Amino acid sequence: MQDRVAIRAVFYWDIMLSSLTALYMYRLAKAHFKKTDPILYRAALLHAIEDIKPSRDVFGDLVSAIVNQQLSSKAADTIYGRLKALAGKFGVTPKRIISLKPSAMRKCGLSKAKVKTIKGLAKAVTDKKLVLASIHVHEDARVMELLTAVKGIGPWTAEMILMFSLGRVDVFSKGDLGLRKGIMHLYGLKKLPSDQVMDKLSRAWAPYRTYAAKVLWRVADRKKSTQNA
Repeated sequence: MQDRVAIRAVFYWDIMLSSLTALYMYRLAKAHFKKTDPILYRAALLHAIEDIKPSRDVFGDLVSAIVNQQLSSKAADTIYGRLKALAGKFGVTPKRIISLKPSAMRKCGLSKAKVKTIKGLAKAVTDKKLVLASIHVHEDARVMELLTAVKGIGPWTAEMILMFSLGRVDVFSKGDLGLRKGIMHLYGLKKLPSDQVMDKLSRAWAPYRTYAAKVLWRVADRKKSTQNA
């Protein structure tokens, strides 16, 4: 019991510190981009970027990320909203997910594979094979290892958790289509960049690659909205 209280205290302290330093970190990131990549720096000045703060609901974030796999944001938000409604007042928690019938989850719009992954995640958490309460204390590589040990959770999902749930500032997802499109549009490429091109560019953005990713997503979104106008 004392260990659980201590872990919770460390977690909330970590959130408070991260919130206090978020604005300062983005200033540092922009100053870094100004020196290492003027093209990205100019784009950063044009786009307002949200602060990077840790989440208090890593399990819910994981379920949401699984739902988002290979779907548009609009479709994923609709499906996750239905799942939250199905979970009811209990919320999207490991115990509640385990109690839900797979057929009911399928009616929310989830594929059979995603239902299996979400159920497997919930079981891993309740069986304490995956301890989310203390996952924030691990280094990025270890978090990736722990999360991808759950069948159906790949590198992209784990990277999104590192970025958006754990507030890690130096993560970049080469497998994200939006980031590839952002790079293509920002740097005037004729086709989506290769892994080699992404590696070369992202090296210049370290140790603020999460902020670089946020800028690139904005670039991709702006281009898409312009094309659809």
